[in-house]
Amino acid sequence: MEYTVQQLAKTAGISSRTLRYYDEIGLLKPARLTSSGYRIYGPKEVDRLQQILFFRELGVGLEQIREIINDPSFDSLTALREHRVKLLEKKQQLELLINNVEKTIAQYEGRIIMTDQEKFEGFKQKLIDENEAKYGKEVREKYGDEAVDKSYRKMKEMTQEQYAEFEKLGQMVLDTLKEAMAAGDPASELAQKAADLHRQWLCFTWDNYSKEAHAGLAQMYVNDERFAAYYDRIKPGAAKFLRDAVLVYTGMNRQ
Repeated sequence: MEYTVQQLAKTAGISSRTLRYYDEIGLLKPARLTSSGYRIYGPKEVDRLQQILFFRELGVGLEQIREIINDPSFDSLTALREHRVKLLEKKQQLELLINNVEKTIAQYEGRIIMTDQEKFEGFKQKLIDENEAKYGKEVREKYGDEAVDKSYRKMKEMTQEQYAEFEKLGQMVLDTLKEAMAAGDPASELAQKAADLHRQWLCFTWDNYSKEAHAGLAQMYVNDERFAAYYDRIKPGAAKFLRDAVLVYTGMNRQ
């Protein structure tokens, strides 16, 4: 079956403008153009659009989607199986949040009493799931499944106060790092404060701290563009500056 832009947009539940934009950026080209210049989409394009929308639902950017599905090695069936796994994880997260809301309602109605830990289970699980989806493969390869799983368990067991302090420290690392970069010296007092704050932040989830692991993680921030982007959003070069500050802090810069 073939579709015009308006027909396919209606079928897929998106706007005609979106389809035209996908064509403009080389993400979804029509099967052909009519003599009048109208875009016509066939079964192949319908399947491709479905893949695109799956990726979008999972939060993947358009540029990355284009790279993935234009790759000669891209396999639709493999991608669909991966979509299923990730959507099931998302479903589990939503069910956890729904359960959390229901328990909170029950507490307000006086039917149960929730612990502070229970109140934040859903939010902590969301953070864990997001970290696993983004960085799980690389971190597990570097530190092993046991270390990563212990870190997740430690996060789940945080009290309300500990979780608030964890988030506060994370922001303090970014704020101090940005301020230290103005001086431009990773060995400065302020840069070393940022490295120490980073250590404190890590210890909320690490089972055991070591200087070697700290330095290795800081290097990963530079090597992996996703980690680098997280820190570089405060200022270009922040990931490298933090890495250098941590190397000084741990003494690994002398090796």
